[in-house]
Amino acid sequence: MKEKIDMNSLLLMHYSIALTNGTEIESSFDAEPVEVGMGSGVLTEGMELALFGLETGDRQTLTLTPEQGFGLRDEDNIHLMPLSDFPDELKPESGLVFEFETPGGQDILGTVLAVKNGNAEVDFNHPLAGQPLVFTVEILDINNPRAGTLEQ
Repeated sequence: MKEKIDMNSLLLMHYSIALTNGTEIESSFDAEPVEVGMGSGVLTEGMELALFGLETGDRQTLTLTPEQGFGLRDEDNIHLMPLSDFPDELKPESGLVFEFETPGGQDILGTVLAVKNGNAEVDFNHPLAGQPLVFTVEILDINNPRAGTLEQ
């Protein structure tokens, strides 16, 4: 009996993420397969839910809603920031992506939308937020650690 993917699985897989118009965003099919632990945060919750129950050798293509992918766009994630908040060696201009640190110490990407009146308008939404996505996976191997076999 083949193992099925569950919430504790460690997977070896190929995947691709594309827009519904066919534009490929990311793929491992022409590269090394990736190792993903379910629940590790590498995949969105919607992507993980699409994997439950699959077996080694399965290949699946699903269209994910924005909520299942990277969420809906949130206008509250667009902020005006003084240009003085940017490093001196970097000049913000529309379209540039910068890494920022949140007050809690987490790194987050922001895209400059516009620069005017000494401020930059920065969008902290995920670049794929609001987009339906085509998610294709091929499961190469599944490792399901059993309760009691993990080192304490």
